[in-house]
Amino acid sequence: MPALSTLALPDAMTDEPIHRRPIRSFVLRAGRMGTGQQRALAELGPKFLLPYQAAPLDYAAAFGRRAPVVLEIGFGMGGATAQIAAARPDTDFIGVEVHEPGVGALLKRIGEEGLTNLRLVQHDAVEVLRDMIPPASLAGVHIFFPDPWHKKKHHKRRLLQPAFVANLIRHIAPGGYLHCATDWQDYAVQMLEVLGAEPGLRNTAEGYAPRPDYRPLTKFEQRGLNLGHGVWDLVFTRL
Repeated sequence: MPALSTLALPDAMTDEPIHRRPIRSFVLRAGRMGTGQQRALAELGPKFLLPYQAAPLDYAAAFGRRAPVVLEIGFGMGGATAQIAAARPDTDFIGVEVHEPGVGALLKRIGEEGLTNLRLVQHDAVEVLRDMIPPASLAGVHIFFPDPWHKKKHHKRRLLQPAFVANLIRHIAPGGYLHCATDWQDYAVQMLEVLGAEPGLRNTAEGYAPRPDYRPLTKFEQRGLNLGHGVWDLVFTRL
């Protein structure tokens, strides 16, 4: 599933305003919207889809309660996101995704399953982090199967770069976690190098971590595992 964020030039990975055209880690593609997704956007969007704003988000106002908040960057069609939210009702989740069909699909799941602890933002995750997420406020961050940009000339578009990670962890509370997963081995190697070099993070494993119970296997992932493909999880905690 694509990672949904903007990878800017090095100095644009901070919380400072971006003045130059960034290198994006996603490509906006026109996707087909089913009638159910369209209906979910129209009927459930006003309650569960948070508008992008250039001001810190009030979590208590957004969810109607105070609870730990986990941010997911790039939830794709949202199947795993919905399962995690359903299994962890005491945690609130904010999913960031730029592709409208995925947003519509997850809103549909929210309605069908009665999920009250999930809110979505349809916007570039770098700008959401910069403008909407207060410092040291997140209990965790999920980045599952970001776009691997497998061609070497496109590796600069990969989401997990040192400057992005340095900015990201400023929004994670001490003791909070960053959980990444990929099914591309060379990207897994890069992730481990980048996260391991960040002084504000500590690896919870000797290298790659076992898949935590809360992250469900997707059908695509299970199919790959059946074919002998690898999947690598990385779980780091914020110091």
